[in-house]
Amino acid sequence: MSNIGIFYGSTGGNTQDAAKELAKLLDADVHNVYKASVDELNNYETIILGSSTWGVGELQDDWEDFLPKLQCLKLEGKKVALFGLGDGESYADTFVDAIGIIHNALKEQACQFIGKVSTDGYEYDESLAEIDGMFIGLPLDDDNQSDLSPQRLIQWAEQLKTELQ
Repeated sequence: MSNIGIFYGSTGGNTQDAAKELAKLLDADVHNVYKASVDELNNYETIILGSSTWGVGELQDDWEDFLPKLQCLKLEGKKVALFGLGDGESYADTFVDAIGIIHNALKEQACQFIGKVSTDGYEYDESLAEIDGMFIGLPLDDDNQSDLSPQRLIQWAEQLKTELQ
């Protein structure tokens, strides 16, 4: 398996917790985008980007400065996976939109997105993270489906390991 760097933004701690759990499952390095430099992404063949969705479909605050810099970085040849936290009940129309925003900002890069997830089992109305009936990364809803998050993380980590072979 390739070397993996996880870069996340977290306000309440749930995204940080998910990033740390993924790091254990994938033997990856973890970086908070608040403190990280985008140049650190050059150290990894595979990058995993995580953000919670705030307000009505907005990125977590720390991504506001990091994402424009990330867009300027050459990601050619890198594999990119996305995960995000959202509230599918209270914000059913913008569920995990943050990972859709990150995806849209990077989709013109020559990177390969991995880690698509079925929408089955999720309760929401709309999401920028859904393309052609699949999520472009792993959604977690710790507000309404927290009991499912540990198993979803494990399954997604196993999926990523397979996709990285």
